[in-house]
Amino acid sequence: MDRIWLKSYPPGVPADIELGKLRTLAEIFEDSCARYGDSPAYVQMGHTLSYRQLEELSRAFAAYLQKTTRIAKGERFAIMLPNALQYPIAMFAALRAGLAVVNTNPLYTPPELEHQLNDSGAVAILVLENFAHVVEKVLPRTKVKHVFVTGVGDLLGFPKGGIVNYVIRNVHKQVRPWHIEGVVPFKAALKAGSQLTLDPVEISPGDLAYLQYTGGTTGVAKGAMLTHANICANVQQAEAWVEPQFRHKTATLVTPIPLYHIFALTANCLLFLRLGWRNILIINPRDFPAVIKELKRYPFAFITGVNTLFNALLNTPGFDSIDFSSLQITLGGGMAVQAVGPHGNLTCRLHQSTSGGVQRVDRAADSFDRGGHQE
Repeated sequence: MDRIWLKSYPPGVPADIELGKLRTLAEIFEDSCARYGDSPAYVQMGHTLSYRQLEELSRAFAAYLQKTTRIAKGERFAIMLPNALQYPIAMFAALRAGLAVVNTNPLYTPPELEHQLNDSGAVAILVLENFAHVVEKVLPRTKVKHVFVTGVGDLLGFPKGGIVNYVIRNVHKQVRPWHIEGVVPFKAALKAGSQLTLDPVEISPGDLAYLQYTGGTTGVAKGAMLTHANICANVQQAEAWVEPQFRHKTATLVTPIPLYHIFALTANCLLFLRLGWRNILIINPRDFPAVIKELKRYPFAFITGVNTLFNALLNTPGFDSIDFSSLQITLGGGMAVQAVGPHGNLTCRLHQSTSGGVQRVDRAADSFDRGGHQE
């Protein structure tokens, strides 16, 4: 069959990938951490976690899951977090322990959460304390036996972390009262796990890596079964697409969309972990002034988003003063990227704000536009 879409591929992007080159996500993770060592991996609210620290913390939590909770390989581990440092630590820990990750929207209502936990068969969950009251409501009607709770500032160091948690709890009052018997603080699990040894886990490409739930817009949300081989192939495809652009160079990306969605999970978290980039995590993308502040703080080469986010940022004071000189790719997905808005063509607006030009990948249209203009 004539693959006419290949004519639209930019120079350097291969027509095919070598399936099986990457076997498991655990291997990708461990290889990247060994390769990039003390390079910055993730940044939350100005606090940086290196690849070496990421490996150590994820190993500690994986060891805790393996030795203390004794969760068996193949069981389901739910993560109910926004974009915080705790997310990659816990996710990669679960994968290294041979568990299947169930990404859970922190904004779920109790019925939505109860359905997902029961449908997935999750036996453990890590939740941000802001949403622990929702877990408390549904816990007795689920199979969850182990609950880990963390605060926004828990991994931000002293004194910043304590200040952030105090403000969230006592000034903004964003943490409702909750009580869960036997709950384990995430920081306590990390500390205990650092004294344990993670036994090797035999993970095969066909093992389940994620139960990734659909939005449920046309019915009850359903869990898509994604194996290590599935996601590794996707990482290879994405790497083949962007590698010619960056020529094996590391840089900075911004992640304003939630990692618990498959879009950011694959396009931001997994791909750029493989490439060794610094990932700026935006914990609340709805706080547009805060997003603008972060964009001003770090010269970035890559950013993802959806149309509503892009439009909101264009209308937020301070957008025009962002330095876009390092930006090379803007990735829009999840929905069509609007051609015309209050400021004219959305991508052209970004283009006009840069000195080097913008490339945009519109995943919804499955197209690659090298000039930064939407057709």
